[in-house]
Amino acid sequence: MSPKETESKSTEKESNLKVIKKDDNGNFIVKDLENGNICTIVDTFAEMFPMWAGRILITAANEKWALIAARTAAGFASSIIMSPAEAAVEALVSPKETPDGRPGTIIQIYHNSRNDLKHQMSLRIGQCIMTCPTTAAFDALPKAKRRVKIGRSLRLFGDGFQKKGEVGGRKVWRIPVMEGEFMVENDFGVMKAVASGNMLILAKDWKAALKASEDAKEAISKNVRGVIMPFPGGLCRAGSKVGSLNYKLPASTNHQYCPTIKKLVSDSEVPDNVESVYEIVINGLNQKVVKKAMAEGIKAAIKVPGVVKITAGNYGGKLGPYRAVLKEVLNLE
Repeated sequence: MSPKETESKSTEKESNLKVIKKDDNGNFIVKDLENGNICTIVDTFAEMFPMWAGRILITAANEKWALIAARTAAGFASSIIMSPAEAAVEALVSPKETPDGRPGTIIQIYHNSRNDLKHQMSLRIGQCIMTCPTTAAFDALPKAKRRVKIGRSLRLFGDGFQKKGEVGGRKVWRIPVMEGEFMVENDFGVMKAVASGNMLILAKDWKAALKASEDAKEAISKNVRGVIMPFPGGLCRAGSKVGSLNYKLPASTNHQYCPTIKKLVSDSEVPDNVESVYEIVINGLNQKVVKKAMAEGIKAAIKVPGVVKITAGNYGGKLGPYRAVLKEVLNLE
């Protein structure tokens, strides 16, 4: 499935948000027309940057094992800051859309380096998908110009007993395993994609913050194809900033959004009536689907009573060349 095909999966909906006024800082005070909740949308942007992405279609005898393989292969991949990659499940796929006519799951894997991405894809297919009962692995970026020969490398596990094959018009390797055969496509597409779309949900307590974040994640998963949310369950409670004050760490806690120390730091961004903050980070195949995902997530979060403010993380434009401006994402004027 190509990037353009994923865009067709996310149809535009009319906004249910009404701008009541702007505050003294130019932020938007909005009202959800369905339930009357009022929330502040900060006039800021999510700063995004390019990363290399691969997209793997995993099929299995049933949805259960397709998902188990997908979640295992996407493990330990929340943030490239300290994880070996960024990865997550994108979507379930109907048997009508898969080369072998079986239920499927799509995962995306991201890395700063194309070579490191290939390495991570090879490791995760070999260790997490090939070992999982009944699975096969196919390329989910068939139109990508850049190709990496992952199946060709993994074939060596067959110890000379592997064979070439074809499934649904795709060239695969048939590798003998104890269950039967593992089929993996010869080469996989990789492409420059977009990382670090994000939203910060500020609420009166942790229950409201968690509920709003879960609803935002579900809305994105339901309505937008071509994106992933790489943190556990799509949510992050431990957002980070670049560097640290006292240690040689590449990142440390985002103290500006930690409610328990809002009285201790001079630059806190946590209002007095906020006790919990969650972040949702979104990677996608292009800017359009990432912005669409942000819009869907924010609109879902605002509906939850207790949500006070929605904002986004950026470094003033120094981190990456792409921006998702919240007022533009939500069509606010």
